[in-house]
Amino acid sequence: MTTHALLQALRANKPAFGAWLTLPGLFHARTLAKSSPHLSWIAIDFPGAAESVAAIEGAGPSPIVRIPATGVSSSTSWQIKNALDAGARGVLVPMVSSAEKAREVVADSKFPPIGRRGFGSPFTHGTWNITMPQYLETANEDILVMVQIETKEAVEKVQEIARVEGIDVLFIGPYDLSISLGYPPPSPDPHPHIEEVIQKILAEAHTAQKKCAIYCISGAQAEKRAAQGFDMINVTSDIGAMSEAVASHLNIAMHGSANP
Repeated sequence: MTTHALLQALRANKPAFGAWLTLPGLFHARTLAKSSPHLSWIAIDFPGAAESVAAIEGAGPSPIVRIPATGVSSSTSWQIKNALDAGARGVLVPMVSSAEKAREVVADSKFPPIGRRGFGSPFTHGTWNITMPQYLETANEDILVMVQIETKEAVEKVQEIARVEGIDVLFIGPYDLSISLGYPPPSPDPHPHIEEVIQKILAEAHTAQKKCAIYCISGAQAEKRAAQGFDMINVTSDIGAMSEAVASHLNIAMHGSANP
């Protein structure tokens, strides 16, 4: 039976560090998944995530799918189902701006009697390396339901959203949050006013006994957010890490390690 590293970290109240996967491909996903034993989760952020879910599952981190549909779009329902049928350990839904939409996301993520998710894949339980009855018995409890707080409306209604039963994590997207509130995107840190909003979201999540997550672009940022009490923290992305590593190694090759 494979493990659910993200869920284990959250239940133990330990910071769960993850990475963002933006490029498709089985070998690419598996390489990222095996890059560090300290990686608790990987967010898969592109259409057609099934192959990547299977590649990540069993390698250590928990595969989380960020579905493409946003806002009030009715297409979130079938996209959530596709992600979970592929074996995702959780779904991340962007641009959720109301408690009503949050309740809809929960309903689509849970089997009856809690929700309305339909059972339709003969392969999902195999991805988790358990039997079908075991999957049906544990899925409602073990699948993490996450919504992104990144709009003006979401900030205004964050207390209501946080209190929706079945929502496990409020995930802050600093870039869209900044833009939607009329501020420039982080460079690399958010504007001081956006930072105040971020701390408000963190407090509301914890008051509602929910976890709070945030997207960071570096280990230094992630360390700071962990110290602030964030529960789930993105550290880097596949493209970001690859570009930075190539630039760093070339710089050392050309100028030596003492001359960054």
